[in-house]
Amino acid sequence: MSNPGGPYLLDVGVIALAHSPAPVRESALSYVREGITGAIDAVVPYPALFGAHTVLTTYYGYANEDASRVLQNFMDAKRIHWYDRMPTDVVRGGFSQASEANINGWDGYYAQVAIDEGVNTMLTIDDDFEQFDAFETEVILSPDEFAELNRFLGT
Repeated sequence: MSNPGGPYLLDVGVIALAHSPAPVRESALSYVREGITGAIDAVVPYPALFGAHTVLTTYYGYANEDASRVLQNFMDAKRIHWYDRMPTDVVRGGFSQASEANINGWDGYYAQVAIDEGVNTMLTIDDDFEQFDAFETEVILSPDEFAELNRFLGT
């Protein structure tokens, strides 16, 4: 991968998928690896790790301890741009984004962080972010891969 679409924001689904045993995890894992090595400028809001923990334990069958360990190891990546703030204006902006785009509050927050941090591309596994003009959205799974993921998850 090259970095012309960066900086990239990795959303919860990408982080969880990269750390999962799912057969379609390679695309997510490649972005996470490139963020870890600094090959791409990756932005990760700390709250996304809590979301990934929930996804890993709820959908991918991880034990709480294992999900915590995996994500704490990910936190050690020094070349990731860790977004560690939650100022009032970003929270309010996130709610505005959620309201205007009719998406959940967390996605509104991630959209607002992407805007505030000058992110060029949101990496995601769903299409909720495609309606935003402030950044590009890259859905990292093809429809066939998404169907395979749903079969893997039993949904």
